[in-house]
Amino acid sequence: MTPIFLKLGGSLITDKTGVEAVRADVLARLAGEIQQARQANPDLRLVLGHGSGSFGHVAGAKYGTRQGVHTAQEWRGFAEVSAAALRLNRLVTEALLAAGVPALSLQPCASVVCVDGRITTIAAHPIQAALEAGLLPVIHGDVAFDSVRGGTIVSTEEVMMALVETLRPSWLLLAGETAGVLDLAGQVIPRITPQTLPQVEAALGGSRGTDVTGGMAAKVRDMLALVMAQPAMRIRIFSGLMPDLLPRVLAFPDTAVGTEISPDV
Repeated sequence: MTPIFLKLGGSLITDKTGVEAVRADVLARLAGEIQQARQANPDLRLVLGHGSGSFGHVAGAKYGTRQGVHTAQEWRGFAEVSAAALRLNRLVTEALLAAGVPALSLQPCASVVCVDGRITTIAAHPIQAALEAGLLPVIHGDVAFDSVRGGTIVSTEEVMMALVETLRPSWLLLAGETAGVLDLAGQVIPRITPQTLPQVEAALGGSRGTDVTGGMAAKVRDMLALVMAQPAMRIRIFSGLMPDLLPRVLAFPDTAVGTEISPDV
């Protein structure tokens, strides 16, 4: 079975308007639902990513880490951002283990190299080995060394996009707070393609709370570029707040829920 990438948004598992405030009940439920999906389909090969939410984004905004790291103070901030991201990652991993999921955390900053804010090198072998061993690899947004900027921040989506060419997932599933990408009337846009993007761009606003990796508009454009480059893959954006929806999406990712991002008309 080809792998599926699942990202739990930072605003889904944390309160992004606070400081290092995890939504423990939501996280525990999602961990249980992932285990439910694994039990229903033992062949499910899942790579899990999670956003940094009110953990890494707050420290990243304080030090401007994404724009570059050069001074001693900025390098101190670089280390603080990494530590904050790891604090949330530990909570996510522990919730998964408590639910019976054999989760293994793999820190991106140890495997990613950037050039002027873009990932140019990423080590995919540890993730492949984890999947082959029946483990659930867990990745996250993180700091990264950068040959131009000194240091930067890479989002979870950027890490996942860098892994796509090697791991060839069939789906990238993005679970967030909303039911999908919303239009100006607040209704879910069922499908976005390169042809329909100009019609919905006006409705794509920024994400709530502090986010140093870009809002929904930038993410949708990045996702469209990704499916154009990997036309065998589809992307679905849906709500992670609705109980029992995640196992259904993992079992039937082509189900008509949320917003599908596709290269097709």
